[in-house]
Amino acid sequence: MRTEYFRHPQALVEEGSRVGAGTRVWAFAHILSGAVVGEECNICDGVFVETGATIGNHVTVKTGVSIWEGVHVSDGVFIGPGAVFTNDLVPRSFLKRDKSDWLRETFLKEGCTIGANATVVCGHTIGKFAFVAAGAVVTRDVPDHAMVMGVPAKVAGWVCKCGSNLSVNRRAITCKNCGERFVKHRNQIRIA
Repeated sequence: MRTEYFRHPQALVEEGSRVGAGTRVWAFAHILSGAVVGEECNICDGVFVETGATIGNHVTVKTGVSIWEGVHVSDGVFIGPGAVFTNDLVPRSFLKRDKSDWLRETFLKEGCTIGANATVVCGHTIGKFAFVAAGAVVTRDVPDHAMVMGVPAKVAGWVCKCGSNLSVNRRAITCKNCGERFVKHRNQIRIA
């Protein structure tokens, strides 16, 4: 079992941050004190992880992404290049407010994907194995296994854990690629 992580010589990992075994932190990435990054992650060039942000195990964060305080990333999440997160719905530089007045947490659940250049407005949850399309702007919670796209992002379909599109035209659904079975209940699906 590995106990160390790889840090590129031009990456900055501040004392007081926690980085898990087997994680790779590439050039020009910056992880602040108080940030948590799990095991076996890939933190690509130019990524910024702020104090109070948490990243689970087996997460990939591509180039040019900032993970701000209050953004919580579960295991197995993929975050595409240039994806944007926020943590304040009404940012004002000249106002000095208590954190409890402005910080809105965002949760990325297990195995979800955030496409390149997508924006996730704070205060929302992206469900397990959901898929946010490239360039989408998320302004509300995304259900498990939902494929959302557009501005604002809307459910355009459903995806399996394996990433394949699901044909949801009846109550019982089986993934044609991996055979995983689902049931539809109201406007959501779940593993059977």
